[in-house]
Amino acid sequence: MKVFVFLADGFEEIEGLTVVDILRRAGVDVTMMSVTGSLSISGSHDIGIQADCLFDAKKAGEADMLVLPGGMPGTLTLKGHGGLIKLLRTFDSEKKNIAAICAAPGILGGLGMLKGKKACSYPSFEDKLDGAEVQQVPVVTDGHITTGRGMGAAIPFALRLTAILCGEDKAEEVRKSIVYQV
Repeated sequence: MKVFVFLADGFEEIEGLTVVDILRRAGVDVTMMSVTGSLSISGSHDIGIQADCLFDAKKAGEADMLVLPGGMPGTLTLKGHGGLIKLLRTFDSEKKNIAAICAAPGILGGLGMLKGKKACSYPSFEDKLDGAEVQQVPVVTDGHITTGRGMGAAIPFALRLTAILCGEDKAEEVRKSIVYQV
């Protein structure tokens, strides 16, 4: 299994890194891909990290899942990256797994990918979920798209992605190993 998590300055650290951490614990090959042209990324709370690589559409196109963390202005940078938008459209048309949390589901809403689907996002971004049946729950999966509500939902979001990619048993194993209570 191969997953790409897309990062830009101002991403919400907990949302992006929790996904990376939990999926790697499950044995998933996760790559942090910068869309900024620099491997050095500064999160929305000035936590610096080093991405694994720069944006590469061909490489990311081989993924089993694309993940968009929220945070500002990171979400706006992701939304404005033409290569990423094209990649998301391709994944959507092929019904390949896409996941977004917090403000980032608004990107999918703006692209028309949530029409007729259940979805969630950070409360102040729910109006960006164009055509979706908005849910006020930590995480929603509808078809090939998974959305998460925000930072407080980062662990259930990441565990859901683990279940999608590796099965419920592996997700439960990871949940127990990190002592996460449901």
